Amino acid sequence: MIYRSKAPLRIGLAGGGTDVSPYCDEFGGAVLNATINLYARASARPLKENKVIFHAVDRKIKKEFPLGEINEAGFGLDLHAGVYNRIIKQFTGGKFLPVEITTSVDVPPGSGLGTSSALVVAIIGAFAEMLSLPLGEYDIARLAYEIERIDMGMAGGKQDQYAATFGGFNFMEFSANGKVIVNPLRIKQRHMDELAHNLVLFYTQTSRNSSLIIENQAKAIAEKEKKRIEATHQLKEQALRMKEALLKGELHAMGEILNFGWLHKKQIADGISNPEIDRLYEIALQNGAIGGKISGAGGGGFMTFYCPGNNRYNLIDALAHFSGFVVNYEFTTSGLTTWTYEQD
Repeated sequence: MIYRSKAPLRIGLAGGGTDVSPYCDEFGGAVLNATINLYARASARPLKENKVIFHAVDRKIKKEFPLGEINEAGFGLDLHAGVYNRIIKQFTGGKFLPVEITTSVDVPPGSGLGTSSALVVAIIGAFAEMLSLPLGEYDIARLAYEIERIDMGMAGGKQDQYAATFGGFNFMEFSANGKVIVNPLRIKQRHMDELAHNLVLFYTQTSRNSSLIIENQAKAIAEKEKKRIEATHQLKEQALRMKEALLKGELHAMGEILNFGWLHKKQIADGISNPEIDRLYEIALQNGAIGGKISGAGGGGFMTFYCPGNNRYNLIDALAHFSGFVVNYEFTTSGLTTWTYEQD
């Protein structure tokens, strides 16, 4: 038997940054995001030999380990090891599993679409399918969050694990007591299709270290920097405005709401934008976009631009002069999916 899973990546539409501690712990946060048909995928295959194999197909990395706790995976396989170790500690009574974990992600790491968290969710999903673990959506998302942020000490927010697990359009609330509430939004299909038509997703072909940006953001909040805190408050307000516009089908308002968020996003931490990103944004506004944003923490990766009507075509022509490319996508309403397949 082979046990498979896939977890969707997401586009952050509003409120990104308010899900990062210590801001959400002190003030509460709100984020609106939507998953798209780009995925992190994982397969778990039990082995007869006493070893563990991690294989990241998209990165052409494969490594074997003797059966036991995997302390230092390295080679870009640390997330695989982090999930494996937590599964062993929490669900098998310490019994090590001989298994091959094979993964792939549809976009490069550091792209700002929540790839790391989606990958963790997908690997958990494959294990859950293999071991028949009784885990609900909140359980899986929380487990993924704990593996990344607590077990592995990786800086970041809370939205990505929940987006990959739940899927669809979600308004997420992060309360000061650490509680997370995922509110699925019922968006009409024609509005989803129009939004996908109007939102151009552009990969800048640059990666970034999101941890450094997030650490700077967290430091500013901890040190009570008034300007940074106020800008983050405005991003939370942006999420509320975006939710209202989407539920009412007022897509014409989204460009202005995105632009409002971008102006404040750049103020919450150093490194979110740079001259190249600012130039891209300026060219987008000159060629049909009325708003946009950087995906994820910022500094590189994907950018999204809102182009009403048929302005997307003018913008795509203009972006052709930059290094990077437009990625076609559709919104998806499903989150983590798992299944079992009997190999021939």
